[in-house]
Amino acid sequence: MNQEDLTKEKVNQETSKIAWSELQRFFASGLAVYVAPQLDLVEVADAFSKDDKRQVEQWMQEQQVQLVSDQQATDWISNATIMWATVVKPWVLVQAI
Repeated sequence: MNQEDLTKEKVNQETSKIAWSELQRFFASGLAVYVAPQLDLVEVADAFSKDDKRQVEQWMQEQQVQLVSDQQATDWISNATIMWATVVKPWVLVQAI
């Protein structure tokens, strides 16, 4: 197993399912980051952890990675949405399940 695989494995082990309602404080602090469903949450977290600005900016331009919007937060709270989430300090990356 190479270093890249070890990093992704570590990130994967730090993901979990959590109710959106439990992530509200991160949203309120502007630290909740939406990851589009077509992206792999672990791949995105890995790019964040390695400070891969080029890749993250590309995803942001394509609106596949962005700060959680007020509308998303409202919808998720209304629907009691369960999220797939991981922390890459200071960010909490989330994907609706």
